[in-house]
This record gives sequence, C-alpha cells and structure tokens, in this order.
Amino acid sequence: MHDFKVQLHKLVDMAIQEDVGEGDHSSLSCIPPDQPGKAVLFIKQEGILAGVEVAKEIFTYLQPNIQFVAFKADGDSMHVGEKAFEVFGNVHVLLKAERLVLNCMQRMSGIATLTRKYVDELAGTKTGLLDTRKTTPNFRLLEKEAVRIGGGINHRFGLYDMIMLKDNHIDYAGGISAAVERAWQYIQDKPHLKIEVETRSLEEVHEVAEVGKGKVFRVMLDNFKPEQIEEALQILGADFETEASGGIHLSNIRSYANTGVTYVSVGGLIHQAQSLDLSLKAEIL
Repeated sequence: MHDFKVQLHKLVDMAIQEDVGEGDHSSLSCIPPDQPGKAVLFIKQEGILAGVEVAKEIFTYLQPNIQFVAFKADGDSMHVGEKAFEVFGNVHVLLKAERLVLNCMQRMSGIATLTRKYVDELAGTKTGLLDTRKTTPNFRLLEKEAVRIGGGINHRFGLYDMIMLKDNHIDYAGGISAAVERAWQYIQDKPHLKIEVETRSLEEVHEVAEVGKGKVFRVMLDNFKPEQIEEALQILGADFETEASGGIHLSNIRSYANTGVTYVSVGGLIHQAQSLDLSLKAEIL
C-alpha cells in the first residue's frame, strides 16, 4: 500500500510547481521575505469538515517550524462562521500554501459531507459503504481520504493492490472460469493479492459460486436489482463477501442494504460531490 505522507508530499510538490512556477511575484513584490504572519481558516458553509490534518501537513512540509492550532477535527460537523484552525508562520509560506490548502479542504469537505449522508442512510444495517476508482487523476489520495473521514470504506486504491476481474477482463479472458483460474495461478507467488469478480447475471453468479470457492473472496453484483441480489446471496451463501454496484443513490441505497449484501459501492461519493466554501484570511499580529 502507499505511504500517505510520502504521497501527499509528492502531491504538494507538483501542486506548488503548478501554482508558483518561477515565483509568487505578487508576494515577492510587496512583502519582505522574512515577515511573520497569521492566517485563520473560516467556515462559510454547513457540512462535514475534512482536510485539517492534510492542511497541517502541507504547512509543516513547507515550513517545519510553523505553528498550527486546530479548533476542529476531521469528521466534525462545521457551521458558518466557525474557525477550523489558525496558523502562524512566514507570510510568503502562508500565501504560497493558501490556495492549495483551500482547494484540498473544500473538495475533501464536499466529499466527506456527501459520504456522511450515504452512511447515515445505512444506519442500523450491516452493509458497509465503499468508494471506487472514479476519482480525479493525481488527487485520488485525498478524495479517498475524504471518503474515509466521512465514514465510508476505501475500496482498492489502484490497479496494483487487488485483482478485480471486471466485465472487460472476463470477456477478454474468455469467460469467468478462465479468468478466475488464470488469476488464481497468477497470485500463487503474490499471496497479498485478493480476487474479486464482477458478475452481470445470476448465471454468472452460479458460475463464480462453482469455480471461485476458496479462490475468490468477493463477488460484485453489477446493476442487480435488490430482489436479484437476494437471489444471488442465496446462491453464494457464506463463502463470499458481496458488493452491490451500479445505479445506487441516496434514495434507494437502503433497499440494497436491506438485502444483507456486505457492501454497496457508490462512485458518486467522489464524482458527484460539490466542494464546500472555506476561506483562509490574514490576521494582523
């Protein structure tokens, strides 16, 4: 698995290069290079706060001796007018990091807020909420972290940490049986990899139940209606974890959870989330 802090530092390096380039000429032109300052993160919209620890890491990465004081934590409910944190450091660093921190936190808070709505819909059931790989290129690290903060569960991070035999893999491989057997042979010297198989019909569920026992750990039920999922669960029994995916949203997620499926996965947690409004304002010392 990825090392979160290492990957975050890479993200920060690329983002600063994109935004600052040869220099922050606005700051360089009118503010002394050694001037200290203070900035406060104000909340301007209701929701679930996410990205406080990320903001602290960004500021500290850019100035190791910076002072960061948090008033709220990741996962807290946030209300208009509240302060999330204040930070004391070099003014050039504060201004360099301002937009990066805000962009990350606004996006993360939007995702965490939407995720929490889905999680609340699942209250009282045994079904977990998974995210997907439908993420923004090079920003997956923080989008998935926001899902976690909102109460969701991270599915595989990328193509490298799990085998997921989806419809295209199965078709190219010549069917479920062939795909499962080849994948099983492939992981004999890679025991850390688990195999999940996507199914598109009850016939395919039957096939996975026959060929996948002891090899496949989870079966995805793609675009199944709740009543079809109930049938699939009877076929699969207790030998497999199950995941419902496709066409699941806030108004119907409860009906999927009521089937007893292990997980529901919702790509919209990330790609349908709207960023929330935050501001980082200077405060004169």
